[in-house]
Formats: sequence, structure tokens, C-alpha cells
Amino acid sequence: MTGSEAGITESNEAVTGQTTRGFHTPIDKIIEAIAARFGGEKAKELERFIKFAIVGITGAVVDLGLLALLQVTFLPPAAYISSPLGFSLATLPLNMEIFAIPLHFNVAVATTIAFIAAVVSNFIWTMLWVYPESRSRSKRRQLVQFAFISVIGWSARTLWITLMYVSIGAWIAPMLEPLIQVFNATFTLDPVSEKSIGSVVAQLIAMVVVMLWNFFANRYWTFNDVD
Repeated sequence: MTGSEAGITESNEAVTGQTTRGFHTPIDKIIEAIAARFGGEKAKELERFIKFAIVGITGAVVDLGLLALLQVTFLPPAAYISSPLGFSLATLPLNMEIFAIPLHFNVAVATTIAFIAAVVSNFIWTMLWVYPESRSRSKRRQLVQFAFISVIGWSARTLWITLMYVSIGAWIAPMLEPLIQVFNATFTLDPVSEKSIGSVVAQLIAMVVVMLWNFFANRYWTFNDVD
């Protein structure tokens, strides 16, 4: 590139606000080395997949963190039925399971809010870090495509979680209780915490499947303008 061409490029970048340099992190060289070692002719694709997976992990932190915060504050996954006398039936020395009702709407709303926050985070990182060379399409269009793909994943994920979190919690929460008590000696499993654990585990399973869906769908549709 000549000096004049470089000047034109810099001028265009100044006008459009776009740059092909992308966003660099301290782990870029490590990712590139791993991709070159194991990717062969598909090293660049492997590099993008690794970066996308890391973006997915950061999105999962946002997703799970916000979900947990919402469930312990405004949107609990279950609630106890109060007696007409004004005290909680859960305090009685009976099987509390029959007095705790799952709040499916709360779970759906909480997972949706967490999902939206994660989608915004993931799109920004994907645009700036995974596919910085994708410049032939408007970012608004790519955001719509990215969101559409994410909504498909969200629909499947929310349906899965809503249908399965109670069963998963009943199955896995008793096994996790001793592990949780290692970090929190006062923890005691109850119907609410059981369903909360179930929703988190169901979400973890869904996130792995949805991450794969998101990567391949976005690679071959949203960002198919890159080589």
C-alpha cells in the first residue's frame, strides 16, 4: 500500500468510524499458536471458533451471574404457600416439597433478561474481536441477524429450561448439596434452592448446545463476508 493509499484508508476510517484492525487482547498470540498447531489449513477458522467460545464463556458469566442475581432478588424460581394463619407452611416439620410451588413465569423472565444482556455482550465482542475484518455489511444488519439467530437459540433454550429445571433440580441438587456445603457450611437444600440449582444446571446444558448453533449460524450467515 502506498502512502497515499494509506492516507485514503485512514481518511475513510476517520469518516466511517470503521477499522479493520479489530480489538486485540493479551491472549491473541496464544490462540493463534494453538490454531496454527492444530488447525492446519483451517487454522483461521479454528482461531475464530476458539475466540467465539471464549466470547461465549464471557457471555455465560453475564448470563449465569445475572440469572443468579435475579433469582435471589426479584424473580425467585419458586415460592412457599403461606397458611391462612399467616405463617409459612415451610416452617412446619413436614415435607416442605408439597408447599413450594415452582414459578415458571419468573424463571422464563429471569432467563430472558439474562439472555438479552449476554447477547449484547456477545455481539460486541464477536464484531470487534472474532470477525473484525467483516466490514462489507452494516453493523445494524449484522446485529439484527445476530439477534435473530440468538432468538432461535433462546426459544429452544427457554423451552428446555422451563420444561426440565424442576426434574433436573430434583435429580442433581441432592448430589451437589455436599459440594456446596464445602464452600457454605450453613447451606441446607430446600425446594427453592433445589429448583434454583435445577435452572442453573439446565441453563449450562442449553448454553453448550446454543453456543455451537450460534457459532455456525453466524459464521455462515451474519459474517459470511469474511474469507
